[in-house]
Amino acid sequence: MNIRKGLYIQWNKEIFKIIDFLHVKPGKGYAFVRTKLKNLVTGYVLENNFSAKYKLKKVKIESHSYRYLYKERNIFYFMNDSSYDQIQMEKKLIKNINIEFLKEGMKIPIFFHVKSEKEKVFLFLKIPSTIILKVEQTEYVKKGDTINNTNKIVVLETGARLLVPSFIDTGDFVKINTENKSYIERVKKQNSNYFT
Repeated sequence: MNIRKGLYIQWNKEIFKIIDFLHVKPGKGYAFVRTKLKNLVTGYVLENNFSAKYKLKKVKIESHSYRYLYKERNIFYFMNDSSYDQIQMEKKLIKNINIEFLKEGMKIPIFFHVKSEKEKVFLFLKIPSTIILKVEQTEYVKKGDTINNTNKIVVLETGARLLVPSFIDTGDFVKINTENKSYIERVKKQNSNYFT
């Protein structure tokens, strides 16, 4: 079995990346390969042993840089940065990120499973782990609450709602952890590129 780190395989109807492996030859029984696999869509890491005779199904994965254009109902529109081809994607297909942080103009890599020259199947897209967004709306906070270190909900420019400290005002820019949907800090307005 020609196995190596970084290899993409299809197993149990899902696509994984081999992030580590070890050939094992026990004193009794058959040789096997102990692997550590990362699910490409969910990011979940698991360990699995494959018999040395097991035929792994290799798959080809491609990623291209796209720019997020806009959303219409439950459809998201993206444009390839190189070819300017546009693709559209249903909201239900985008499972691995907090899509409420997608900002128009944001550049993101989109990953595809290449089944043939003519058939490419969308797998997932990535957004930066931290981004900076503008606060569009804030809840009213009573005087004195700012001293007590309370939090409040704000609405960001993308429509996402976020829990932030009470001193954050409308028009402020906040840095956000997109993976766990949490506030990091208030920042001064940077250039037009809010992504870090």
